[in-house]
Amino acid sequence: MSQAAIFERIKQDHDCHRELLGKLAETSGDSEERRTLFEELTKELKGHAAAEEQSLYAEMLAVPDATDETRHSVAEHHEIDEMLNDLAATDMSSPGWLIKFKELDHRYRHHIDEEEEDHFPDFADKIDEELDKKMTASFNERKPVEKAEAEITPEAEEDAKE
Repeated sequence: MSQAAIFERIKQDHDCHRELLGKLAETSGDSEERRTLFEELTKELKGHAAAEEQSLYAEMLAVPDATDETRHSVAEHHEIDEMLNDLAATDMSSPGWLIKFKELDHRYRHHIDEEEEDHFPDFADKIDEELDKKMTASFNERKPVEKAEAEITPEAEEDAKE
């Protein structure tokens, strides 16, 4: 079987996220460009994670030998969400913002590389054509809804992690 459509669809998002991370890394200070890109990145990542969990990972949780990898990825989604919230609470003009952004960038790239290089190949033989179509349709249906509902939810600035 060729590469499952669900993996191709998720990888399209990952490529978009890599591009957004790169553009955001080139911004400086509390600029309109940084704010706009950060909002887009946050909505993209939160919407993507929710849709991925509702489509691919909901199915893989039911497969005993895919459960550990699935739980690992879902846990990383929550860590990344927390990092986004903390970053949103940090003054964009402070040196601390860039340090936290670089940590998020590294963590997220590690996460998506791990999904693409390790998890997807491990899941491939557990997905038949019918399940692939179901998961891809579910992802494509949920992603815009989840992205639209995603919020920039900063911790209170005084609660931002150092």
